[in-house]
Amino acid sequence: METKQKPKVLFFDVNETLLDLTKMKRLVGDALGGNEDLLPLWFTTMLQYSLVVSASGQYKPFGHIGAAALQMVAANHDIKISEGEARETIISGLRDLPAHPEVKDALLALKQAGYTLVALTNSSEEGLAKQFESAGLTSYFDAQLSIEGAGKFKPFTDTYTWAANQLNVKPEDCMLIAAHGWDVAGALWAGWRAAFVSRPGQQTFPLAPKSEIELPDLKQVADILVTYK
Repeated sequence: METKQKPKVLFFDVNETLLDLTKMKRLVGDALGGNEDLLPLWFTTMLQYSLVVSASGQYKPFGHIGAAALQMVAANHDIKISEGEARETIISGLRDLPAHPEVKDALLALKQAGYTLVALTNSSEEGLAKQFESAGLTSYFDAQLSIEGAGKFKPFTDTYTWAANQLNVKPEDCMLIAAHGWDVAGALWAGWRAAFVSRPGQQTFPLAPKSEIELPDLKQVADILVTYK
């Protein structure tokens, strides 16, 4: 089998890819009257309106969009949550998430293999810094990028292009590692390579190009990438 060429930079999505959202599920469930099953609806509503904001030429912090989405989902289930309560739930929850169990070993293996590791998240710069500090991930990364600098959320092509420019690399030299089908689709359409972490409940988008790697956890993805030359 032909050995594949190393990407120059590995970009990592953060929420769900690196960080475990189980605690977030409980917080959102509590805010929604104990209904944890509404977490996927909240998350997709947050993503939907992040795209609405970007498509309209606007920018609002991801945590604020998440809080607004929580209020919307709550209202549809006859639950009242104030703006302040919603923001406290979402922002505090996102900033105190643990890494998935295999993440640190995977990142260490990739660093030892000589890769440049960069976080690329829809969260704010401040939020990302606090997330990594809380989860103990800061030291593994060469750079931490929030889309704040681009002014558009992933998966807009402009955002991936901006991220590549921050590292002075061409799109084809970038690989996104993410647990979201919409994210790897956006990266692939932007000319990047991609690896999909198929965490429970996550699927690739059938109409997008196929990801180069598709495996259930980050360590398995890393085990493939360390064989690249």
